[in-house]
Amino acid sequence: MGTDAFQCKEVNIIVYLLVVLFGIGSWVDINGMFVEIPVFVQHLPEGWKLPSYLSIITQMANIGPIFITVMYIVFKKHMWERVAVYTVLCTGAASCLFLSFFWKETTIIAGELHSTALLVLHFFLSLTDCTTSVLFLPFMATFKRQYMTSYFIGEGLSGLIPSVVALGQGVGQLTCKNVSIYNKTDNSTSFSVQPEYHSIRFTVEEFFYFLFTMLVISILSFTILNYTSYCKKEKVKHYDDSRKCEPMNGFELASDQNTSKLLPANDSDELVISSEQDSTCQYDQDSTRQHEQDSTRQHEQDSTCQYLTKKPNSQSVEITENILPEILTRGIFTYYLVIIAWVNCLSNGTLPALQSYSTLPNGNEAYHLAATMAKISNPVACFVSCFITVKFRNAISVLTFFGTALAGYIIYLAVESPNPAFDDTTVGTGVVVTVWVLVTFLLTFVKVSIAGVFRAEGKRALLWIGGISQVGSATGAVITFVFVNVFELFESAPPCHL
Repeated sequence: MGTDAFQCKEVNIIVYLLVVLFGIGSWVDINGMFVEIPVFVQHLPEGWKLPSYLSIITQMANIGPIFITVMYIVFKKHMWERVAVYTVLCTGAASCLFLSFFWKETTIIAGELHSTALLVLHFFLSLTDCTTSVLFLPFMATFKRQYMTSYFIGEGLSGLIPSVVALGQGVGQLTCKNVSIYNKTDNSTSFSVQPEYHSIRFTVEEFFYFLFTMLVISILSFTILNYTSYCKKEKVKHYDDSRKCEPMNGFELASDQNTSKLLPANDSDELVISSEQDSTCQYDQDSTRQHEQDSTRQHEQDSTCQYLTKKPNSQSVEITENILPEILTRGIFTYYLVIIAWVNCLSNGTLPALQSYSTLPNGNEAYHLAATMAKISNPVACFVSCFITVKFRNAISVLTFFGTALAGYIIYLAVESPNPAFDDTTVGTGVVVTVWVLVTFLLTFVKVSIAGVFRAEGKRALLWIGGISQVGSATGAVITFVFVNVFELFESAPPCHL
């Protein structure tokens, strides 16, 4: 773990803000759908099972990332990236616009009433947001590494901003009242506590207009980042998987006049650039095509590869970016991908579907407070990572362990719903809110830290993060959906449970 406060100082503030606005478009519409659930359940037939329906539909939309990943493999030059980004953002904006007109429409499917229009349009929103995972991160690899943090801040704000707007809308505010029910048959009167929801300050339709506006802003930010010379100055030529003279695991390339050889790398020595006798090197990764090497080298002489050698007592120098990319072994690379899958399985697949089950036993205010504070802790974690970075495997493993333990406690509360321990106490409310804040912070911090490590490895590594993130999210959502809707292991507490 180290301090990197300088990273946030060596940026163009305008470009930094544009990247934040661009990042907001990644998940703002899906997060907006989930924060509006307390209003939806008052009008739609699914009731509090709606979150699990939305979660599973979100993961069904992973056909988008799969398609984009295949396109990356087939078209390695990525010249179509801009078109793909515009396509997904425009699809999300159009879906928000249609939702403002049709979100209440229902039809009968398999003998049950379902909110068909909302579920179908939610699929297109999910198709947009899931695909951003494998589009936006590789795009951010074209900018200086300091801007990766600003993207994750924007991604965090994509959850916070809709939550704040929903609070201003008055979503889910209610009053519990004693209601008398007279039974004419036996001439008796019974009493029960029923929720009386307050009128919201602006309509659901207007909320979808807001989401549409946020996506339009994201599209405009992406356009400015792409096509203005002012923003292009903050882009870099980055080491990618296709780069020549690529250092191998545990070795570094060195030059001996006109020949190249591999030297064992020593972590205690600093790597510096040298270019003896102005020589160039071409490292042909396909050893089976020896007869083409001479012509290939002659054709690519304009591309100069600088040699990496060891030189004691010297200061590190910049290579295109501020630091030399960290070389990951295959084992560590795979280990980090497993953590990314697991963290997203919890944060994007399992926990969102169980939030109402784990918090409503402590009251409606606990539900809204946990949801809002958790959304705030997401961008806070991204901002903290701007100053404190975690680059070591053991530290990342410890943070993942504590995040998993807190997630386990949330799952326990959901299983025990509607009567978990301390469900009717102020202590219980404080504990559940605190746990939600901490688990969101830790899991987000782990994701940003691993993304920072992979950033140095190029676009292909970030593509892997995006794809594996969606695999983990989909796995968690499917498993949770089965437990909620098939096995019915979770029972939601009534709004006036206390």
